[in-house]
This record gives sequence, C-alpha cells and structure tokens, in this order.
Amino acid sequence: MLPKELQSLPIVEVFDDLRDALSRSDNVVLEAPPGAGKTTAVPLALLNEPWLAGRKILMLEPRRMAARAAASRMAGLLYEEPGDTVGYRIRLDSCVGELTRVEVVTEGVLARRLQMDPALSDVGLVIFDEFHERNLDSDLGLALTLQGREMFREARALKVLVMSGTLDGGAISGLLGGAPLIRSDGRQYPVDVHFSQPLDPRDPLMPPLMAAVKRALTETAGSVLVFLPGQREINSAARELGDIVAGGGYGKVVLSPLYGGLSLEQQQRAIRPAPEGSRKIVLATNIAETSLTIDGISAVVDSGLAREAVYDANTGMTRLSTRRISRASARQRKGRAGRLGRGDCYRLWSEEQHQQLVAHGTPEILQADLTPLAMQLLAWGIEDPSELHWLNPPPVAPYQKALDTLAMCDAAFKGGSDRWQLSPHGVRLTQLPLHPRLAHMLMKGCDIGAAETACLLAAVLAERNPVSGRGTDIGIALSLLMGETSCPEPLKGWYKRCWQQARKYSQVASAVHMSGGASVGVPQREVPGVLLASAYPDRLARLRPGGDGRQYILSSGRAAELPPDDALTGTPWLAVAESGGEKGRPVDRIYSAAPLAAQRFSDVLASLVQNEERAAWDDQAGQFVCEQRSVIGQIQLSVKPLENIPDSVRNDALVSVVRARGLDILPWTDALVQWRRRVMLMHDLRWGDGENPWPDLSDANLLASLEEWLAPYLQGVTRLEDFKRLDLRGIMHAQLPWPLPLELERLAPERIAVPSGSNPAIDYAQEPPVLAIKLQEMFGCDETPRIADGALTLQVHLLSPAGRPLQVTQDLATFWRDGYQSVRKEMRGRYPKHPWPEDPTIATPTAKTNRALRNS
Repeated sequence: MLPKELQSLPIVEVFDDLRDALSRSDNVVLEAPPGAGKTTAVPLALLNEPWLAGRKILMLEPRRMAARAAASRMAGLLYEEPGDTVGYRIRLDSCVGELTRVEVVTEGVLARRLQMDPALSDVGLVIFDEFHERNLDSDLGLALTLQGREMFREARALKVLVMSGTLDGGAISGLLGGAPLIRSDGRQYPVDVHFSQPLDPRDPLMPPLMAAVKRALTETAGSVLVFLPGQREINSAARELGDIVAGGGYGKVVLSPLYGGLSLEQQQRAIRPAPEGSRKIVLATNIAETSLTIDGISAVVDSGLAREAVYDANTGMTRLSTRRISRASARQRKGRAGRLGRGDCYRLWSEEQHQQLVAHGTPEILQADLTPLAMQLLAWGIEDPSELHWLNPPPVAPYQKALDTLAMCDAAFKGGSDRWQLSPHGVRLTQLPLHPRLAHMLMKGCDIGAAETACLLAAVLAERNPVSGRGTDIGIALSLLMGETSCPEPLKGWYKRCWQQARKYSQVASAVHMSGGASVGVPQREVPGVLLASAYPDRLARLRPGGDGRQYILSSGRAAELPPDDALTGTPWLAVAESGGEKGRPVDRIYSAAPLAAQRFSDVLASLVQNEERAAWDDQAGQFVCEQRSVIGQIQLSVKPLENIPDSVRNDALVSVVRARGLDILPWTDALVQWRRRVMLMHDLRWGDGENPWPDLSDANLLASLEEWLAPYLQGVTRLEDFKRLDLRGIMHAQLPWPLPLELERLAPERIAVPSGSNPAIDYAQEPPVLAIKLQEMFGCDETPRIADGALTLQVHLLSPAGRPLQVTQDLATFWRDGYQSVRKEMRGRYPKHPWPEDPTIATPTAKTNRALRNS
C-alpha cells in the first residue's frame, strides 16, 4: 500500500498503466515532469508486484546527494530509517541492511556491481532515474545491464524502467526494442517568465544577478532558488547577498548554498523548508535541476549558465567550461518555481537569446574523459564498444586516448591477439572507486610507503581545492591536511571531508594493494611530485631554458606556463595535476602542480623513462642522426651518439627522406632527364621480343623501388646536400643492362641528322618526341624523320631564323605542298637575308644566310 503522503501525487494517475506495462514487458519508459513524484513514489508502488517475487529494486540516481535524499525520503514515508526497507549505496558510503528491498545507488556503483555480478541475480527491477541527464555512468550502466541480462538472465528476466522528465522517449524506447512509453502530465502550476537584457557569458554576472534576486524578493513571498554555474559564483553571490539581506527590507532571509562538495548536513539544510517566519535563498548549481525537491520555492533566478567538464582528446586534458544551458535545462529550472503554486522565473537572458539555445545538452559520453569507461569495458571483457547497445556510442578518438591512458598507468596492454586487455594491476584498479589515474596513484603510494599522503592527495584531487588561490603548489593543501600549518576556520568543512575521504581510500587501497617487497625510499618533500607523476605521466613539465621561469614543456608535447609570481616559478621539473587553457591558444595555464626531483627518474619513476635508439632523418636539422635517447613522452632527458649503425637501418632512413621529399632531391641534369625519357619511350613501346626488356623508370616505380636502385649508393650521405653529390648518371645508367645501351642509341638516339648536315637534339620530354629545327635546314626533305626503326614519327617544329615556331607537323610533304607558300609570303619580308625559295622540295637545305651561301 502506497503511503498516504504519496497518494495525491500526479504520478499516481499512471500507476495502473505502469504496473500493466511492467507485467507484460521487460522494458518500460516513463516520462514525468519535475514534481510529479516519480523518484519517491514509483519504487514504493512497485515493491510488492508479483513479478518482483521478493527481489530487490535497484534505483540509479545521477548524484550522491540525490541518492541519499531519495533514500531518506522513502524511508521516512515508511516510518523507518535508511538501511531498513530502503537504503542507499554511493561512492565510499553505504547504508543497507539484510532486509533492504530498495537500494538507491549512484550510477558508478552499478557498474562495479555488474562487474561482480553481471546477472544482478538478486535484483528484479533496475530503475534509471533522471536519465535525461545522460551521464557517462548512466549510459554505461544501461549498456552493461542490457547485455548482462541478455547473457545471464534467461529465466526470471530482469526488468528495466527508464524514467525522466525531459527525455526523448522515442529514442530510448527504440534502444529498448520498442518498449512501452508511458507519460504523466504531472501537476505544474503556471510560472511567469521574466526575461532580461541580453547577457554574454563573458559579462560580469553579479550585477544583473543581484538585481534579479532583489526583484524576486520584492515581487514574491516564498523562498528563492538561484541557479549559478559553480561554487566560485555561489560564494561570491553569498557574500554580496549577505550584505543586501542584512540591510533589511526583505524580512528574515536565510542563505543556503547547495553544491556537491558540501557535507550531508549542509545539503539537508538547503533542502529543508525555511525556518518558521523566514524565507530562504538557495544558491545552487545545476544539481538542483532534478531529483532534489527543495521545499518552499516560489521563485527561480536563473543565470542560464552551467559549468561542464569537457575533455580534449588532443591534449588529454579535461577543462571546466562555463556554457549556456539548453532549453530543456531552462525548462527544468523554471519548473522548480511551480511546484507549490503559481511561481515566477527570472532569466538573465533575453527572449531572443532563449530561442538560440540548443534543445538538449550534449551527452557526457560525447565530451568526457572515457578512461573510466574503457577500464570498465575491458573488465567486462569488451574491447570494442560497438558490441554493446548505446544511444550514443563512445567516439573513436577519445576512446583510443582512454586506452592509451590506461596503458600509461600500467593498467592495460595489447595481448598476443592484438586485443586490448587489463593487466593484473588494472584488474586491481577496477576495485577502487576512483578514476584509474588516481587509483594507480594510490597503489604507487602504497609501493613507496606513502599511503597516507597518497590518500590525502587523492581526496584533494577529487574535491575542489579551496586553497588554489594561494598558488599552484598542491603541497599547500597537503600541509593544511597534515597539520604542518593551521587550517583556517572557513576550510574546516573541507578539511573534515578530505580526511573522511582519505580514510575510506586507505581502507580500500590496503585491501587491494599487493606488496611488491621492500618499498623505494622517497623523501617526504618529494612524495607529492612522485605521486602526481604516477597519476599524470603525460603532464610532467620541464622548464624551458632562457625564459622568465614560468614557461614549461609538458611530456605530452604541449606548452604550459605558471601564473605570474607563482612560488614554483623556476622549478626545473613539475608534476602537473591540473592545467587548462582556451581553445586555439597554444599555451596552457598550470593550475595545480608539485615540484619533482629529476633523480627520481632513475629509481621510483624509472618506468616512465623510455630508452630508444634513433637512426632517422632529422628534418629540422637536415641530416641523418644516429643516437640513443632517454625520453619521457616528448621531453628528452639525455642523448648520446650511436656507432656501428647497420647499413640497412641507415638506408631505410635515407630512402624514407627521398620518398617523402620526392625525386627532385637528387641531382638530375637536363641530359639525364632526356636519357631517362628515352628509356621510358622504349619501355612504353615495349620494344623487343618476349617480355619487355626495358626498365620502368617512371616516378612512381622509382619511388617504389628506391631500396633496390638507390639505397646501395647512399653510404656517404649524412646531410641534405650530400644527395646532390651522388653520381646519379652512373646510378641510373646501371639500370640499363647490356646490350640495351647500344639499342637505345640506335632506336632512340639523342640526336638525329637532318638534310643540312647538322645533328640537332631530339626533345624526349614531349610526346611525341620533338625535333626543333630551322625551316631552311629541312629543304628538299619530304619524309618526316622517324626513330625506333621507323615505328615512331617525330613531331617537327619548323623554326624561323629567330628560333620561333612557324609550323608544327608530322607530315613534311603535306606542309611543303599546302602550307609553305603562306609561311613564305609572311616571312620573306621579315627575314630577307634568309632563303625562301619558290619550291622548297628542290632547294638546297642550309643553315646559312643568302650572303653566306653566295660566298661559299
């Protein structure tokens, strides 16, 4: 029986349809707007359904706060405590008992549970709540749940219910094989929307925000929910609003921040109704869009902004980016003002800007770091994500980058079948509820006897570092946590949370870690750098020489810099935990780092150093290099020359240069080009009996066969200019076997005799080959010259005395008969010193002028 507090909820109206659909189908999609009551009422309404047969309901929430709040709310409605009929499991925290029937979990918990029990054997129904948020873990959890059910649940099928308020129900229904789609209209009171002047995300936010909050306090009577992009803006708004509400005029007002980093008690304070006789202003991130019900809200002030983590596969960095929200998010936020009665929504953007918002936000799977997903899939036994069913499959390039990151952390490798698989170390990392980088760092901390520091550092990296404003050195935060410096009062909450997290990390790390023998001793001052280097080997930074001490080159190849006047300026090596930058800007900013001692590359960090022999052409230096290099990614630690490089290695490198730059790198002369054209003419004519005896000297074939005809002559080449000193004529002539050189002179001669007695060169660069000769030298010749035993007629270019073409022909007899007279008429006046006889067929061929002929 549904608790009476829930019986008036709008979602109850579709319960009969929902029960009927789940009794007939293993997959159902439920659309219900915010406030309909689906999160609280649906699990309790289905708890006694016959098909459940006493098994559990597993409900997934996208956030830890929402999971705990939902479990507490349902337990309270049953007059129980969390851990009785209803419990929860979140990262590093659980509250369940032997009699628990409804478990509210975060989506990452589901993935790890599936790894241990792919069939979810004690579960009858999995509910994916708020699926429209499209978190990476929810997409992964659904994909693994569907395959696990298909492979392991032949009897007593596992049922799946996907719920959301702004979901593309048709798409998810299609993914679930045409699942029934049930819609609840909910009960949403009208909300008046008030647009403002256009606001650019780069404009100062506080002035228009304060104006909107003042207006909401003046025009409405209830509490106000303010949506802000992040914790920084929440703290700024709280300071300014503290002065405003203290000034009076608005009655008793309580300020309540609400974001993921707060303690459970602080979060509950924001969710509960305002104290008697007062109203409150809740300053929240998009965590308050869905799942959480905040009592007493009658007005929403929406900045229209959200801070999202966007992963750049090219740099391996995840950057926090402040972006405009989607229309779907704006609709969700507006709806928070219409839960109790008519409400108001004050938007810090114009109506025109609203029309320009995208319809839905980008699914996290398309813009997130996929390393955790890749590790979960490999643990599931899947290398190719296409083996699973997705609404949006993981993008190829980021997924490959994720596999490379796992390899850097010694968590994955390519096996004998060239398939990716987890290493034994990687299998251990899957048991830790952390990003693979941080899990690997914990294991390294255990290896070097610095487990406590590693756990604290993981807690700092998992939380937002509140002392980052004091400098980039992450050691500042560690010194506060370790008691080396006193912790200011405003940071006591952060201090407590970090230690709670660190203790939980310590418990799971000690259970998973396998001792490898005696640990390598590392001085305490160097431990943070060593740990960060283990987690982020692609972010090691070496100081650029000759600068002001702020510029670094990262092992990934990126350039990065410290803020001005930072305490780490000039440090030779840094291990960078966090860096970022603007799109299109070539230099990133270092936000968090620790000093790194270079001598650690010879002991505890030796696995990061790669020793490679390099025998290759250096394009930048323009020469062949033979050296042994020690490198960390793109950073070179040391280099020394190598002796006795095998000729094959040297030749391969030099041949690759020619292949890349083209044959023009070689010393071609005009005569050699003509010779090569003559050989190619014979090759194309296939002159000879049987198989073509003439070699193929085309560009394509020469480039393809460099190893055969060029490589044996490259012993003396070390620099680019050495290619120009090669005896290319001898090299090329060696390609023409005897007696073809004699045949070449006979069939495709370099020169040919003409009637005047001269021997002009034939131009084989043109097709057909060209004989360019003064017109007068061909008098008396009515047969066009031929080569190749008469098989190929030359193209004759008859030239004027000045060497300009008068006629192009392959038929001299026809020219003398039909074309000569018009040429004679035009040219005899222009060149009167040269003979222009009436009948050229009986005239004496000559290269001389009339005067020279008379004097001869």
